[in-house]
Amino acid sequence: MISIDTHLAVQSTSNDGRIDFNRIQRNQRRNITVDGGEVRRPVSESGVDWRRAEVRGVALVKKDGDRLMSRLKKKKTEEAASRLMSRLKKKKTEEAASRGGCPSDYVALSVSIISFVFLFLRSTLPFIIHKVPRPKGSSFWLPTVQIIASFNLLLSLAMSLNIVRFHRRHWWQSCYLWGVWVNGPLGFGLLLSSRLIQVTHLYFVFVKRRLFPIRSYISLPLALLPWVAWAALLEIKQPINNHCHMGTQWAVPHMSLPVFYIAALVVITGAIHHIEFKFDELKDLWRAILFSAFSFSVWVVAYVLNETHEEIKWLQVTTRFMLLVVASCLVVAFFSISFSQPLVSVMSLNKKESFKMKTMGEALGIHDSGLLSHNDPALDVHPNDPLHKLLLNKRFRLSFMEFADSCLAGESLHFYDEVQQLEKIPVNDPVKRVYMARHIIDKYINTGANMEVNISHRTRQEILTTLDLAHPDLFKNAVNELLQLINMNLAKDYWSSMFFVKFKEAAMRNVDHEVNNGWNYSPRLSSVHCPDDPFYQDHMSN
Repeated sequence: MISIDTHLAVQSTSNDGRIDFNRIQRNQRRNITVDGGEVRRPVSESGVDWRRAEVRGVALVKKDGDRLMSRLKKKKTEEAASRLMSRLKKKKTEEAASRGGCPSDYVALSVSIISFVFLFLRSTLPFIIHKVPRPKGSSFWLPTVQIIASFNLLLSLAMSLNIVRFHRRHWWQSCYLWGVWVNGPLGFGLLLSSRLIQVTHLYFVFVKRRLFPIRSYISLPLALLPWVAWAALLEIKQPINNHCHMGTQWAVPHMSLPVFYIAALVVITGAIHHIEFKFDELKDLWRAILFSAFSFSVWVVAYVLNETHEEIKWLQVTTRFMLLVVASCLVVAFFSISFSQPLVSVMSLNKKESFKMKTMGEALGIHDSGLLSHNDPALDVHPNDPLHKLLLNKRFRLSFMEFADSCLAGESLHFYDEVQQLEKIPVNDPVKRVYMARHIIDKYINTGANMEVNISHRTRQEILTTLDLAHPDLFKNAVNELLQLINMNLAKDYWSSMFFVKFKEAAMRNVDHEVNNGWNYSPRLSSVHCPDDPFYQDHMSN
């Protein structure tokens, strides 16, 4: 075959030294002869048909060439496909960096969901486990607003930072809706404004010794006005692009509002640092401010980098992760360190001994508050005795309170009982007196309170607008009005009730017999409301 291929190559070599396959075919046709109508090829002396062998050699060479060309084409196709796949992967990575959907994004989203669930459980479990009545007014709405603001903040970050990959086709997916309004006034704005109002309340109550003159439903919108004005300006100027980035010119001023509010928190906290709080409010407040300042400084750096370096894809992924994770930790710590409900804050979910403190008097350590003890003297009462003197005796007061509760009119007696506890606090301890006075106002005086008492509008306003919450005669007029109502409505019915009969029987027994069979002296968990105590009912039935 080598000689045959060489022969063909010599015959078919062109002037430039290359083999011409077309010339091979022409030479084949030229050497063919016709003999008697039959096509014959010349045969060599050795009997070998060289022409046919040449044609077969050419076919083999052409077949090898085709095979080589197919291999080259296949290799070239594979290389092109590989380059195409690498380009697609790179493009997909860049899209994930700009539009979201990276694994780190879903990790950050999971952290934010877990943090909000923890926040919600921490805010509700104390009331569910300890059966604490839901507070009214700002004591309830301000913490609730903080929970809503925390949810808005985390959701707005997930939407505006493209944590989840989606196409912005509808108006509710707009960057201005989530990145400006929900993240600003409804997120950071509500969270920091609520905290600022709480700190302002502390300042007025314990430093000025009077209630904050502006209602929370008015002061909160006023505190939000700068946030709303800034969001409206961004909506007018339209500085945000399709990827929810606004650039350095707007990102830095956008972060100035939270910095200003945190600075205001620091200033007001410094003004109340000399107050000796009983429930560590100042310590918790400083802890919240320091943690918030540190977390927010990290958050601001990540936010500015995310806004100003849109072209660096790995930086976009990292800053998105940092923004959502830091915000999740911030809202949990910011709400958990709460001083809005001192009585609830001392009821730790991890400490069983916290169940012993069920009233503000017990929490403040007021002497002789709570249930009866064996040191409380018995009293032989008479219906003609003045009611205000009889109520000074704790045994009679609790018996009368039980009767009033059975008539669904016990709020006046409970109010009188807590005022008696307030009077046991020395005048030279204004902080304790302010604690107790504010507790009484929230529970009995405020309109819509849990146990609002029936007093005149003038007396109510005198208490709410007082200039000294620690004044010893703060509730004097209210007590006098309620004693008159009790004398007219409850006193006559009490003298003829079974509650007075049981009280007389207990008063005639000796102290030892009274401890064993009369009133309940056990230190177990109980409440001031005697009808809620089933063991007490068993003792009284005996």
